[in-house]
Amino acid sequence: MNEVTRDEIRQAVRRQYGQVAESEGCGCGPVCCGSTAPADKLSQALGYSAHETALVPQGANMGLGCGNPQAIADLKPGETVLDLGSGGGFDCFLAARQVGDAGRVIGVDMTPEMVTKARANAEKGGYRNVEFRLGEIENLPVADASVDVIISNCVINLSPNKPRVFAEAWRALKPGGRLAVSDVVAFAELPEDIRQDMALFTGCMAGASLISEVEEMLRASGFRQIRVAPKDESKTFIQGWAPGKPVTDYVVSASIEAIKPEG
Repeated sequence: MNEVTRDEIRQAVRRQYGQVAESEGCGCGPVCCGSTAPADKLSQALGYSAHETALVPQGANMGLGCGNPQAIADLKPGETVLDLGSGGGFDCFLAARQVGDAGRVIGVDMTPEMVTKARANAEKGGYRNVEFRLGEIENLPVADASVDVIISNCVINLSPNKPRVFAEAWRALKPGGRLAVSDVVAFAELPEDIRQDMALFTGCMAGASLISEVEEMLRASGFRQIRVAPKDESKTFIQGWAPGKPVTDYVVSASIEAIKPEG
């Protein structure tokens, strides 16, 4: 998006998801708020179980996301987890149950309305091992080498500076720490008219990087054991994000995994 500055993109994303927070959520895509599907049904279509969607406080699951990072994170009791773009806290609350009282979960979101909502949900659910911080994923408000696992669900594609996101993820992870992300990636070069469509950018599509670019950004940051696994079945729900536009000719949801080496 050469004609649009990084700051303009961040402001547009912040406005969009501030509105989502205030409207109680609606899923991804520029026309998502016209959806009548319940958030738990949307999430179950993305790979969450009915049991998982029933565990969290009401209002925490906003139907956002493009997969289930919990399925690949392999969380263990006592671990510290960082969620990039934590929204209403859905993935944080599921992670909190897995890491237990000895563990800790930190959610970071740049939208004040989302952070306020997530904190209220944590209070409502009695989560004492979860906290939410206001901040950008390009400048994470966490100490160096302080977390075991980083998760994220359909957020990194929204960043106008993805190399910085992965560099920050590397900084925050302990040696041996792991990245477990669900995100939208491109398997073909996006046409310029899609790339320049701000509604498709804030809707999680136009900002998708090519799979090869994601792999290279991770390698350049120092990650190893990189695995980007596209999910062709995701085209079904992605098409619903932009009816009438050929977005599924170019983008797909994928699981992204990587390790910060010990040495």
